[in-house]
Amino acid sequence: MRKTKIEIIYADDDIIVINKPSGISVTKDRTGAPQLVDMLSEQLGPQISSELRLVHRLDKDTSGVMILAKNKETQSKFSSYFEKKLIKKTYLAIVTGPLPGRQGTINAPLAQSWKKPGLMCITRKKGKEAVTDWKLLADFGLIALLAVNPLTGRTHQIRVHLPNIGLPLAIDSLYGNRRPLFLSDFKPDYRLGKGQIEKPLIDRLTLHAYQIEFPKPSSVIPAQAGIHPNAKASRPDCFIARLDKKFAATIKMLTKHNPKGLDAFINPEDFSKIINARRLY
Repeated sequence: MRKTKIEIIYADDDIIVINKPSGISVTKDRTGAPQLVDMLSEQLGPQISSELRLVHRLDKDTSGVMILAKNKETQSKFSSYFEKKLIKKTYLAIVTGPLPGRQGTINAPLAQSWKKPGLMCITRKKGKEAVTDWKLLADFGLIALLAVNPLTGRTHQIRVHLPNIGLPLAIDSLYGNRRPLFLSDFKPDYRLGKGQIEKPLIDRLTLHAYQIEFPKPSSVIPAQAGIHPNAKASRPDCFIARLDKKFAATIKMLTKHNPKGLDAFINPEDFSKIINARRLY
């Protein structure tokens, strides 16, 4: 069995930025499958991986950009950035359902479900604050592509918030549809050859952490005693995680086979940006 290699987007003395594949847990889970740090240990060596510390998380089935700290000081600093909402995360979400508009904000408190352990639910009484901004990137008809910015970091926040406004993820085994997406779902003249079986375009959670932006120097606590609050002046302020082959292929096919073509995108330039892993905004 071929081992999954973790893409390293960036690394310096204090942080490492990776593109986490879907299906890899950032902590130990019940399956006993290797967790993220175990895989990085094999790839980078035990000495490096033993220094790695989590500063934020991604769901097991969510892919995309993720920051790990290499020491306690950096872990504390970046954890503080997340708590103070100084780091902006942008996810790409393939969703279904009638669009309620081109953008919006979802403000709905979340708590663990007492009916379904391990899942989250919206509850006004005992829930913790959860706020998500969303923006339409492309309307393909029955399916749409959104840019989603969670302003808080609750478990499964996007996966619960989007269904609440009638835009569930196209594939989500926990909160919605388990069925994969097929090209025949939206290509009217699709035909299979005799004896052939159609393979899914994508069969995983249709959510990808695409872009993460660091705080600008003016956003952080002012420097004291001549020490700049940002450890690395040369460090980029934005990192982007390239889409995996199936996610990218799905967006390409949706763009090609919808009645509007590239004009399905509100800003047609966004298609090229996403496929080529360039900064969205």
